Amino acid sequence: MGSIYVTDTSNNRVMRYLKESKEGIVIVGGVESGNGPDQLTEPFDLSFDRHGNLYVADMSNYRVQMFKIDKSACEKFYS
Repeated sequence: MGSIYVTDTSNNRVMRYLKESKEGIVIVGGVESGNGPDQLTEPFDLSFDRHGNLYVADMSNYRVQMFKIDKSACEKFYS
């Protein structure tokens, strides 16, 4: 992918840093904490499956959310 994904626990978001970029892009969460499908509260880990889906451990909401990620944008799908 050429990107680095980071859980930003204090700001309730997941950031993507493109190769050679100095600024990250918020791809999940970030507006405010919460338990809605597009919100996170203290995300602390992430992982990808073989299809490129992003899984985020949302600690204070006691859940794992799945997001479909492509190379140019983020489409959200919830389980």
